[in-house]
Amino acid sequence: MMTMLSIEQLKVHEGFSPTIYKCTEGKLTFGYGFNVEAGITEDEAELLLVHRVEQVESRLKQSFSWYTKLNEPRKAVLLNMAYQLGFNGLLKFSKTLALVKMGDYDQASEEMLNSLWARQTPIRAQQLAIQMSTGDW
Repeated sequence: MMTMLSIEQLKVHEGFSPTIYKCTEGKLTFGYGFNVEAGITEDEAELLLVHRVEQVESRLKQSFSWYTKLNEPRKAVLLNMAYQLGFNGLLKFSKTLALVKMGDYDQASEEMLNSLWARQTPIRAQQLAIQMSTGDW
């Protein structure tokens, strides 16, 4: 089992980059020496996904006091949109967010579909709009 000291030493030697760069071998790299071309496992991807979802949900809770009053399927809609579009992308849905806050989920659902996002990802948008409207998975 690798100790925390070993990990800290690796972090120092590898250095951290939040963006992709070419290492001394010319390979695309990011983070603590992660080779982009080597890819990642599904388990690693899931760890990243869970971490990002936790960040997004924390931001939703901080930004919208009414978010915690929504049921799980409706929370998941906003989380899904914020994950896909970025938090600032979600904020562009100001009418939708206002309608969700008021509890007018049917109209919020229609507003979701009246967007470039819905035209670009129609299946996802349609599924999430139904979920917002019904409050069911």
